This record gives sequence, structure tokens and C-alpha cells, in this order.
Amino acid sequence: MGREDILLPSAVEAIGGTPLVELARMTRELNGRILAKLELLNPGNSKKDRIARQMIEDAEVDGLLQPGQTIVEMTSGNTGTGLAIVSAVKGYRFVAVMSRGNSAERARMMAALGAEVVLVDQLPDSVPGQVSGGDLALVEAKANQIVLERNAFRADQFNLKGSMRAHYLYTGPEMIKQAAGKIDVFCDFVGSGGSFAGCSLALKEYNPGIKCYVVEPEGAAALAGEAITRPNHPIQGGGYSIPELALVDQATIDGFLTITDEEAVTTTRRLASEEGLFAGFSSGANVAAALKLVQDRHAGCTIAVLLCDSGLKYLSTDLWT
Repeated sequence: MGREDILLPSAVEAIGGTPLVELARMTRELNGRILAKLELLNPGNSKKDRIARQMIEDAEVDGLLQPGQTIVEMTSGNTGTGLAIVSAVKGYRFVAVMSRGNSAERARMMAALGAEVVLVDQLPDSVPGQVSGGDLALVEAKANQIVLERNAFRADQFNLKGSMRAHYLYTGPEMIKQAAGKIDVFCDFVGSGGSFAGCSLALKEYNPGIKCYVVEPEGAAALAGEAITRPNHPIQGGGYSIPELALVDQATIDGFLTITDEEAVTTTRRLASEEGLFAGFSSGANVAAALKLVQDRHAGCTIAVLLCDSGLKYLSTDLWT
């Protein structure tokens, strides 16, 4: 995967090979470095383009996906956008099943890319823009129903190995090469767990001393074993109060960090105003976690993070108001 100085046959081959940049302005007065992988520069503006390609190509090789078959997946919008791109290029019909609590830009983008978008109502006590684990369960049930009705292939990002393989085979090794191996710490906001699982495994195979931290929203740190007090947090794409994720190897987790809504929002806005990087909530959460680490237990270290998606996907939210 990657962008090279050659003519590419389609947008699918443009997935991956994203730049790694140093957040030198945000750390100018700190003892340490933060390196950000610009996953927002993928064709669908998120890291999920990588898993969309990997899951579909793995399924083709394994004979699980047949020509002309429909692909279905529940999504907060980013995986769905990636699947819409890959499906359009490869000639599959794609159905995205998404909670109405996710930002409208994502649904519109998937529809523009040719996807059929099925929106699922939130629970009565849920807040628009804040998708809870209960809301996600409703989306999961609807996705399973459509798979049965249409004899479709489920591109299950929470369970298919391609969801972590994309990051193990490519994202992690890309960071190692781009940083010339000089990475001490990696921290990642966890949704399905694919990027953390793949990157942490690749990084630890390269150097077992690299510390890897799971980032979760405050009040919804299920992986850390905390009680869920705020399931309706605004950091879309993760913190769904799921206590176990099939793709995450607990042995690669060196610690857990929680980030408040305010910390995620403030840091996302700082990324834009200080570094010229227009990203989304989870990117801000990752950098906020890295800033905490470099000012505390990992002072003097180099910390790598992913900028998961573009701020353009949140223009209708209060992130940019």
C-alpha cells in the first residue's frame, strides 16, 4: 500500500502511504516529540480506508466474497466511506448501516460515493451526535438483518482480521520507516480496535520496548475496566462501552488513558490553529493523550499517534462552532 511517483490505476491504490509529521509547534515548550500520521489524507479522509481495502481483498482471496455480491457493514461513517470507495472501484453494491447520532456529513459522503445508507434511530434517551453502546447495538441488529435478507457479505470491522492486518502490514511499518525507528510510545483512541491492534503488534515486533496505550473517553473507559457513567460522549467512532474487542491482544497494552470531551475538542482546535491540521474528535483525543504522556511519565520521549480522520466530517457538530 502507498502512494508512489507513478500513475495509479484507481483510488484504491491511493490508500495508505500517508505522511508522518512532527507536531513541533504544540510541543515547542515541552521535553519530547509527538509524531502524527496523517490518516486524514487517505481518499476517504480517514484511517478506515485501509481496513476497507484489506477486508474486501482478504475476502476475495478467501472466496468469502463473490462477484456481484452485496457488502454490508455497520459504521459511524468512516469505515463505510472506505467501503463505499473500494466497492465502487471493484463493482460491488455497498449498504452502510449507521446511527442517526453520527454526523450528517458522513452519511452524505457515503451516499455520494454510491452507497445505500440505512439510518437507524437512536434510543429515546440518547443525544444526537453522541452514539452510545446501546445505539450501536441497534445498528448491529439492523446490519445483521440486511445481511440475511440480501445474502450479503458482512465486512465486520470488529471481528475480521483484515481490520487489524491493514495496520499490522502497513500503517505500523510505515511509521517505523518514516521515524527511522525512533519511536518510544504509541497511543491510539480505540473503536473497533483494529488500528491499535495492528500498529501495536508491528511496533512491538520491531522493538518490544515501545509502550502502547489505549485511549478512551472519560466515563466510557470499558477496556480499562471502569464503570460506564457517560456512554453518550461526543467522540465519534469509539468509546462504545464494549468491554472486550476481539482484535485487541491484551499483551500489547501497556496502559490506559482517558480523555475528557473538553480535552479532545480543545486539542483538535489547537491542531488546526497551530499545526494547520484539520482533524476530527478522535485525532484530538490521541494528541491530548500524547501531550499528557510527554509531560509526565514519558518526558523526553518520541510519541506516535494517528490523526484518524478529517475535520470536514464534523462541520455540523459543535466541534467547529
